[in-house]
Amino acid sequence: MNAIVEDLVQRHPTLWRGAGHVQHQGPASVPTGHARLDAQLPGGGWPPGCITELMVRALGTGEWRLLAPALQRLAQSGRHILLLAPPHIPHAPALAALGLPTEQFLVVRARHAADRLWALEQSLRSNRFGALIAWLDATTKPEALRRFQLAARNAQGPVFLFRPFEAQTQPSPAPLRLALLPRHYPGLAVQLLKRRGPVSVEPILVNVPMASRALRPLEEAHALDRLPIPERQPLLRPHTAPVRTAASH
Repeated sequence: MNAIVEDLVQRHPTLWRGAGHVQHQGPASVPTGHARLDAQLPGGGWPPGCITELMVRALGTGEWRLLAPALQRLAQSGRHILLLAPPHIPHAPALAALGLPTEQFLVVRARHAADRLWALEQSLRSNRFGALIAWLDATTKPEALRRFQLAARNAQGPVFLFRPFEAQTQPSPAPLRLALLPRHYPGLAVQLLKRRGPVSVEPILVNVPMASRALRPLEEAHALDRLPIPERQPLLRPHTAPVRTAASH
């Protein structure tokens, strides 16, 4: 029996055996930059070829600081980071402070929910990104998530879907689901809700860089233009930031 299993694994390296340990086989993952988290993720990092759901209670809980090391690695290798329908405009100085070259970021704006879902599926099928980050609300239906998972099968980079915290109780085909729990600086607790491997009970405490809001509401950004420039975080006009945008269709 063991010989049959090993033969199947060699022919199908993405096969999950359901063993009592985390599987580290399949397409190369992107290291998260956090050793404790990598040790608990199948493949040792953010997986390509599937969707990863990140549950957050509110924006700015540390999600950008968590993803920054992986995004930096991808962007510096010349690959684009696609932001699909972010709830606020990207704040270029904050991204730069995290070591993220803003010229590698592309923003797709979609005003209506149907447009966002269409743009997300088409972007996944195009497979022309280093990483894709999208924001979905709690009303996203499981059948839409199944389409996204199918469309992401050939993606060469990780796909992150930010979802409200309450969405963790909803069914999802995503093979990796995490809840982000803010802790006192510099900690962020990451609870593995779902992964290919044994159940993870205890949250994983990871250290993240100093807090810096990578997304700012439009009205706040314009108000900041009228305030003195802080010494620790210089601000630029958001519309002058070298972040390109494109219409969804």
